[in-house]
Amino acid sequence: MIPKTLVSSVIAVAAVAASALEAQQPQSVPRSITGQFEYVNRKVLEMAKDFPADKYSFRLKPEMRSFGEVIVHVASGVVYAAKAGRGEKAKWDELAPKDYATKAACVALMEKSFADADAVLKGEPAAGFTRSVEPWLDVLEHSAEHYGLLVAYYRANGLVPPESRPKPGK
Repeated sequence: MIPKTLVSSVIAVAAVAASALEAQQPQSVPRSITGQFEYVNRKVLEMAKDFPADKYSFRLKPEMRSFGEVIVHVASGVVYAAKAGRGEKAKWDELAPKDYATKAACVALMEKSFADADAVLKGEPAAGFTRSVEPWLDVLEHSAEHYGLLVAYYRANGLVPPESRPKPGK
């Protein structure tokens, strides 16, 4: 007869090994794109909420978009992704920054556009990604590019971006 402690130990080791093997397997395309899309756009949304309202009109250079205009620009891409993801005939229309003149308006726009796109993305069947990863991949890249730009807006104002701040317990 095999001792219960040995059986328990073997089961525990097998569970840990199975978990480690699962963690090593590459993510599926849908999970990878969905995760990255959410990750980047959540970071942009966090910046939109965090950046001081009195600095929303700040520009790195006069010919560049203000911080608030960059948020509206990113949201334009996210709105496009949601429309295209629903199968609507969509083109990348730039939302008018003048329609989102305050921090509150920019944050509300980003929250709404992100929630809408997130719902569409999560409703996309896995088979949909075998046909195409668009518009998600293009918009993901666009948002990530502008996330990097927004970091420069923080640094130029002597601020630390939320993602670069020390995390409690670390």
